[in-house]
Amino acid sequence: MAGGIPDYLKWLPADLTAVVSRCEFFGRTMKAGFISCRHRSPKKGNSVEFAEHRQYMPGDDLRTLDWKVLGRKDKYYIRQYEEESNLRATILLDCSGSMAYAQKFDYARYLTAALAHLLTGQQDGVGLVTFDTKVRDYLPVRSSAGHLRHILETIDKLTPGGETDPAPVVNDIAERIPARGLVILISDLFTEDADALLKSLYHFGYRKHELVVLHVMDDHELTFDFDGNVRFENLEGSDEILLDAKAIRASYLAEMNAFLKKVGDGVLKTGADYVPMNTKVPYEQALVAYLARRRSGGV
Repeated sequence: MAGGIPDYLKWLPADLTAVVSRCEFFGRTMKAGFISCRHRSPKKGNSVEFAEHRQYMPGDDLRTLDWKVLGRKDKYYIRQYEEESNLRATILLDCSGSMAYAQKFDYARYLTAALAHLLTGQQDGVGLVTFDTKVRDYLPVRSSAGHLRHILETIDKLTPGGETDPAPVVNDIAERIPARGLVILISDLFTEDADALLKSLYHFGYRKHELVVLHVMDDHELTFDFDGNVRFENLEGSDEILLDAKAIRASYLAEMNAFLKKVGDGVLKTGADYVPMNTKVPYEQALVAYLARRRSGGV
């Protein structure tokens, strides 16, 4: 805490909240089971309409346990309800080692905070899942100011680390989140198996979610603007290598552009929004530009 201000509030600077507060996050209209986000009335809590059972996961609200099912099957299940809010959003924040490069992880955390603030301000529900090769934190969807603080406290304490193997954990997350909502994945999408990752993203569609992928990359990764002999460190391991940057620039850029095209085209084929983001562009500017395109019907 500095000057009496909690550390977690640094993820919501005044200039960011001033810009984001003038925006709205509209869900797509009903299509293939996706949720429309036209705010007919303020959210006033959970509705009484039962949606489905799901096996209990650490972090779930114990008040939603179905004791009758526990008595019959000796297994823990929770009862899920459709909320009155038109929009239920879950933010998935990639915390794997590759996100530690340059400013990517802080950029991703600012995006997370901005989206959580925006959605809470709309009286919509927002949740947070952080992950690397497994789920680190799972905060179910809520819409209170206290829940926003919980999200900010959670991202403030995070440190990126661990290898990248997102496909299995993405499938796990898709099963945990109650059906029919908005899922926002914030990641660099680095993986050794892009095909498996892209296949796992279809899982959200099967669960009737709308998916938005914010693909965060650092400008150095995109341009490889290094000169001379450069020592490169594996952020997901302990090995290093010394290379002549100029000698490998062309082959690196060819590989990077092929990767970007594959994941970009692959994400779009799932029916999701694919939003490439370069950290040299201020996060509030990039987010506002996407929301404006989304509202006008663009991608």
